[in-house]
Amino acid sequence: MKVRVLSIVSAVILVLLGLPATAQADRPPFVFPDGCCYLDGAVVRTVVPPAATPDDGRDNFYAVMGGVDAQKGVVAVGPGSAGYHGGDWKFFAVTWNVTPYLLTSEAAVQAAAAAGHVTITRVAENDFKCPIQF
Repeated sequence: MKVRVLSIVSAVILVLLGLPATAQADRPPFVFPDGCCYLDGAVVRTVVPPAATPDDGRDNFYAVMGGVDAQKGVVAVGPGSAGYHGGDWKFFAVTWNVTPYLLTSEAAVQAAAAAGHVTITRVAENDFKCPIQF
């Protein structure tokens, strides 16, 4: 069951973060050279594979579904932030109620939700561990 959950979470993360369908032969598929996520408007990256940790996330991760081409995941905290738990992500699916636009921070995601532009849904079974870096 854990292997299945890890496979599903890994696949979802790779698709949601816009990883190209093919990776270079010399680069593992879990490396995001162009960044995986936005943190307060800045692009951050990861160089380790995600590990499933269902129902155990602590820091907010927003997977923006069907966003604009430049959209990546959005994280609430990162290295150096108060309360960063090393990439112990609490998974939220963000779906659009209007024509999508770029979201690059937790504040932007929350503002879009407050305006009714997006719906945020907690998906605890998709929680995962994956440290990020600048």
